[in-house]
Amino acid sequence: MGVNPQDAIKKLKVLMDQVDHSTRKSFQNVHQGFLIETLDRFLRARDYDVGKAHKMLVDCLKWRVENQIDKILRVSVSTARLLRWLPILFLTAFYCLQKPIFPADVYRSVRDSQLVGLSGYSKEGLPIFAIGVGLSTLDKEHVHDYVQSHIQINEYRDRVILPSASKKYGRPITSCVKILDMTGLKLSALGHIKFLTILSTIDDLNYPERTTAYYIVNVPYVFSSCWKVVKPLLHERTRKKVQVLPGCGRDELLKIMDYTSLPHFCKRGSSLSSRSSAHQGGNNCYSSDHFFHQQLYSYIKQQSMINEPTEPIRKGSFHVTLQASASKSKGAAKTVESEFRKYENGISDTLIELEIM
Repeated sequence: MGVNPQDAIKKLKVLMDQVDHSTRKSFQNVHQGFLIETLDRFLRARDYDVGKAHKMLVDCLKWRVENQIDKILRVSVSTARLLRWLPILFLTAFYCLQKPIFPADVYRSVRDSQLVGLSGYSKEGLPIFAIGVGLSTLDKEHVHDYVQSHIQINEYRDRVILPSASKKYGRPITSCVKILDMTGLKLSALGHIKFLTILSTIDDLNYPERTTAYYIVNVPYVFSSCWKVVKPLLHERTRKKVQVLPGCGRDELLKIMDYTSLPHFCKRGSSLSSRSSAHQGGNNCYSSDHFFHQQLYSYIKQQSMINEPTEPIRKGSFHVTLQASASKSKGAAKTVESEFRKYENGISDTLIELEIM
């Protein structure tokens, strides 16, 4: 007999009614009043196995409490340089509550090198996030700044963007669409594989089923080699949501969104450099001058003024346990080496040595 989703939701709700006080507030930040939809997301992520979904949700709440994720929309990274890569599959990064927000110059620097933005909404009201995979250099600030930025955008999406969209459209909207721009992609991008695996793990374990579809556009010839490495590291649920569109994807994407919601790199007839329009402000959803990033930065600043820390300066850490098995990791490393050899005449000998442990 198949699992009855409604029964599973009821059982999980009974279990979650028993969470202790320390995690109850964090749980409220997670579901934002959409309790049933949230329980269903975690259940879908675990194939409606109530026990596994309950453990996943409890572990998520523990992660939020231990790493003060509920405060991340008003914390700084003034001690980000203390980040350390450890020789095991988790990331530890230190931050401090002395300052409430990224300094403006750091925020702009992150935006210039970690390309992401909100371009609009689908015809069904789902937020559309654009990600410049190919042109994100991730080299202007510390890795921790990029990890924190990723989590902050997740939290702003969940606490502000999705509730606002739900109110506007008069129904629960609990997921988004992502368009991945591969313009400028080079094989050397595989040097970021561990960092990208960290972000993927954060999303899989703590923000499950938040993305309805991933559309990949502006695909260069090296994409197939990169995809061979990345695909095995993704959860099967995620792989099934990925669609590679021809060219800039404009014609296909216009079936699910209006022209005004297309990211700037999808409005052209060819794959031109997304970075060439980096100074066009409102026209480029990656830019720190775009309305989304302006609103996000203003929101964080406002929250920091309302909720000034009253406790002494503290140090905390983000702990991210990567879920890739040892066999997958070794397989990925071999695939990376194999793909690099195909292009050995066209890449630098100084490329970062990749070791996935």
